[in-house]
Amino acid sequence: MVANRNSMMPDSEVSSPAQKMILLGRIAGTFGVRGEVKIESWTEPRTAIFGYQPWTLRCSVGGDREITGVRGRGSDRRLIAMLPGVCDRDAAEALRGTEIWIPRARLPAPAIGEYYWVDLEGMRVMTVAGVDLGIVSHVFATGANDVLVVQGERERMLPFVQPDYIRSVDFDSGTIVVDWDPEF
Repeated sequence: MVANRNSMMPDSEVSSPAQKMILLGRIAGTFGVRGEVKIESWTEPRTAIFGYQPWTLRCSVGGDREITGVRGRGSDRRLIAMLPGVCDRDAAEALRGTEIWIPRARLPAPAIGEYYWVDLEGMRVMTVAGVDLGIVSHVFATGANDVLVVQGERERMLPFVQPDYIRSVDFDSGTIVVDWDPEF
């Protein structure tokens, strides 16, 4: 099973999984007039996002800034947060769409048999017969199972179903062995 605790996405600027930045969520809008913001969290449980501080806030117009001391609470449908230095609705509105990132190294170790998506990205995928299918570019969820997108001589989508299709994941060699027809 692939751990989808936080819909991990790689930061293209870095190379090793331990150095990668993980996207945990984003600021979705404002709440009230005192500068509170609505947070969209991809952690499980969603309130766990508040435990991964400091955050690196990355806005679409460029520039990262690190913040700590975010206070938050869950409500029925959303998370509400108060960010240090954000004291009114206008300041909160200016943050709409800002992404919340943390270093991969800050995440807890996944349970045995579970993997963070970011750790699978960049791994080589080989069939049990030794045919090289390519490199995992990314992973996405379908509801039924997670899917590895493998870039090689062509793009392939392989269901992350152990042991049916995914036979082994070896981080030491950087290889995932699959039971998959290379012609499919």
